[in-house]
Amino acid sequence: MSDPTTGTNRYPFSLRLLHWIRAILILGLIAVGWTMTSLSDSTPSKFDVLYPLHKEFGVLVFLVAATQLLIRLRSTLPALPAGLSRWEMRLSKAVHRAMLVLIIVVPVLGYSMSSSFTQSDGVPFFFTELPELLPKNDNAFAVFQALHKYLAFTLLGLIVLHVAGVLKHRFLDKGGETDVLPRML
Repeated sequence: MSDPTTGTNRYPFSLRLLHWIRAILILGLIAVGWTMTSLSDSTPSKFDVLYPLHKEFGVLVFLVAATQLLIRLRSTLPALPAGLSRWEMRLSKAVHRAMLVLIIVVPVLGYSMSSSFTQSDGVPFFFTELPELLPKNDNAFAVFQALHKYLAFTLLGLIVLHVAGVLKHRFLDKGGETDVLPRML
């Protein structure tokens, strides 16, 4: 959709809104995950507050991401700016696709951890509990835990690359036709 005030191609409002909600949630989850895993097991808030919050908001990220993907599939998306070089276009597409995959996979792995852990208190989702669909198996839990951790760090790295790309186009390229930020504001 073309914005007559700026002349830029912007994403539909629903995708822009979900993008920023998802970004805030994911950055918050990474911060909480980092904090809770660095705390001693004797810290009461670790298991009473932080783990349940992390699980609940992880499920919320999954739902927001799934909603965003469905809307994205049904929407007309703006083309990449013509001024981007070939390698920038390829890198942009690769980073976006990888982030879209990871925003689904990382929460699923988190759910799989909680569902398979023999000492799990369940998978809370605000005022309810989600069913645990996987059999209790601490070996599977260890695999899910490692994948959840490393792919969350991979997602964080991709977010940093994504933001760096936006800032590069905004400030180093001096805006102009390669400034991609207005598309998402």
